[in-house]
Amino acid sequence: MKRILFKFGLGILVVLALFSCKQRNQQQAETNEFLGSESCRECHEKFNQLWSPSYHGQAMMPINAAFVAKHQLPNSQPIAAEGKMYEVSFGDSTMTLLEKKDGKLLNSFQIIWALGGHNVYCFLTPMEKGKLQTIPLAYDANRKSWFNYPESAVRHFVEGVEEDEALPWRDAMYTFNTGCYSCHISQLSTNFDLDAETYHTTWREAGINCETCHGPAGEHVRIFKNLKEGEKAPEDIGLIVTSTFTQEQHNASCSPCHAKMNPITPSYMPGDKYFDNYNVTTLEDRDFFADGRDLGENYTLTGWMMNKCVQESELHCVTCHTSSGRDRNKDNPNQTCLGCHNNRTEDLETHTGHKAKDGLTCLSCHMPKREFVGNFLRSDHSFRPPMPEATIRFGSPNACNQCHSDKTPQWANEVVKKRPNGNYQEETLKWAQLIKEARENDWTNIDKMYDYIKTGKPNEVVTTSFIRLLGNCQLDSKWDVLMVALNSESELVRSAAAYGLSGNTSEEVKEALLRACQDEIRLVRIQAVNAILIFESTRFTAEQQKIIDKAEAEYVTSMTSRADNWSNHYNLGIYHQNKGNADAALNSYETAARLYPESIMPLINSSVLYSYVGNQAKAEENLKKVLAFDPENEAANMNLGLLLAEQGRMEEAEIALKDALKASSDKNAVAAKNLSVLVAQHGDFAGAVKYAAIAAESRPEDPDYKYTLAYYQMQNGDKSASVKTLNQLIKSHPEFLSATSFLADIYYRDGNKDMAIKLYKDALKVEGISEQDKDALQQAIASLQQSL
Repeated sequence: MKRILFKFGLGILVVLALFSCKQRNQQQAETNEFLGSESCRECHEKFNQLWSPSYHGQAMMPINAAFVAKHQLPNSQPIAAEGKMYEVSFGDSTMTLLEKKDGKLLNSFQIIWALGGHNVYCFLTPMEKGKLQTIPLAYDANRKSWFNYPESAVRHFVEGVEEDEALPWRDAMYTFNTGCYSCHISQLSTNFDLDAETYHTTWREAGINCETCHGPAGEHVRIFKNLKEGEKAPEDIGLIVTSTFTQEQHNASCSPCHAKMNPITPSYMPGDKYFDNYNVTTLEDRDFFADGRDLGENYTLTGWMMNKCVQESELHCVTCHTSSGRDRNKDNPNQTCLGCHNNRTEDLETHTGHKAKDGLTCLSCHMPKREFVGNFLRSDHSFRPPMPEATIRFGSPNACNQCHSDKTPQWANEVVKKRPNGNYQEETLKWAQLIKEARENDWTNIDKMYDYIKTGKPNEVVTTSFIRLLGNCQLDSKWDVLMVALNSESELVRSAAAYGLSGNTSEEVKEALLRACQDEIRLVRIQAVNAILIFESTRFTAEQQKIIDKAEAEYVTSMTSRADNWSNHYNLGIYHQNKGNADAALNSYETAARLYPESIMPLINSSVLYSYVGNQAKAEENLKKVLAFDPENEAANMNLGLLLAEQGRMEEAEIALKDALKASSDKNAVAAKNLSVLVAQHGDFAGAVKYAAIAAESRPEDPDYKYTLAYYQMQNGDKSASVKTLNQLIKSHPEFLSATSFLADIYYRDGNKDMAIKLYKDALKVEGISEQDKDALQQAIASLQQSL
């Protein structure tokens, strides 16, 4: 048998990172300048007084004498982190982080900014290269205690399924300039120097000011200062007037800060369409439980888009919150809900299952808070009722057990199911189970997933999640379903479907993607052009190429608007590689790895490309960098094994491929097949059969794996097993004529020429085989008949 080693392949995942992007266009700022909140105060004193102490007004505060005196935070107790002890101490106007080990002071860091404070205070200290770094200690304002901030971000996955650990506090993910800055300050200029990897970040004002939502005030101030006494104000007052916003515009204007997303443009202005400027993370991300509850910090929008009240009414963010971030109905939390659900008050005890004296509100059961290592995160904005059976199946939280912590989810589930509408969990459990299976690459129930995608039910978040998870599915049956989804009313679903069609180069898909490149929503256009760029340019007319070029320019902008974002450079590398520009692709991959050395995918992709261009040493170096950081990384072990095998280093290759197979829980078909080839080379045909069987079981849709199994069964002297495997293969994949030839050869060698002829004649009846294959089959039949 021919020795074949198969490449694992390049990652085509477009990384979604949490980076807000509210930077304003410089040209716009020059013509209608930003003036800061003081320019609003003269005429809007009342609003200024409401805004100043609000969540938005105090999103970021300088550490000075006024802060120390007003907030009266205590010195911290020593708290362990990364093998050292940290504590925070205060002076009259200063705040300092002390880093100690074995009682000795190693470093002291001046703290110059505070973030938040209404629930949790986080703090910033200046570091090298213009960075502001989040310190490892934070203060819980509700419990009045200090805690280890990086540890509070640890995801508590279902035990035995996945593990997580705290990032080092100096990690780039805790660098203010990189991640959280744009949602805590106003009118930002990042000023990142890529060559020097240095920030010169500036902003007009700490906190989220009036102009963040209303746009630059320069023209507005000029209009009203020039207004003569008694003169009527013009209809256009020179500001964005949010009171006229639609539901969609209200939700979109809040979402840049209240979503796990990535920007696709360098600027956003309230009133613009959200998906013209951002993509959003859905349930393909393990920061969500399979049923969509938050496992990590997901910043509200994804859950909000799953909210039936939002889908079926005009409910929006500002219905419940003021523009400064306060709750409108804090004194009567039920007020907003009762506008549509007033019938619930008629028999509150029946609806809640609790006595009126228990003091439950709508929020208690429909918006429970997600607790994380000592401090509360955001309320669940999906508004779904408690689902204790989802807790049992998927480990997600439910409101019943957050209050009744002494009870089990099984107890809560029995209570829920005894209610008159006790079956309300069933629909969520159905699609959540499919999400769980898809995450595990289990496609047993894929037809049910297809049904959800084609109908768009239950909502666009779940549909999008299914489509994105199909990226790991190798079944060709998905293409027709994605083509249906490409016509969805939801722009998010259309964008996911467009991206999901990448890899299919049929004429039908080409025409569909060309239409999507002209979609009214930018996110759809750039995901469509991302998929269409792998097509040969000769397949397009000049007019079609103009359409592609226009969308491609937007796609490139989406990856170049944040020079400090490693994932942008990674995605740019994939873009250059698809364009056939290996040098540019390698440069982008290396830049991504340089900006964030812990990033794995740029190193893996660059290693494959280095191998392709003949730089085996650099390919091996990058793979070993990955394995130094993550020894059990499946892709790195796999590609290293293949690379070593190509160099004839078979023992090392075998070790790496076994590590890849172990990391994949025996589901990596490529690693298993190549292991079967390697062990067979030193005569271990039983081992070859074992690994080939793993590959065949893992990828039943690919006939080549089962063919390999049959080959090594024959080599191992088990002809009956080989014949059985080949018969199964011919039944499931009759068009795979190599199996027919192999089995016919076995029959011929056994003297059973009639069976061999019958096999070939049956193969002639298979639909879709080429004329060339038919000629070869007829020649084989004629040759066998002559020898009878």
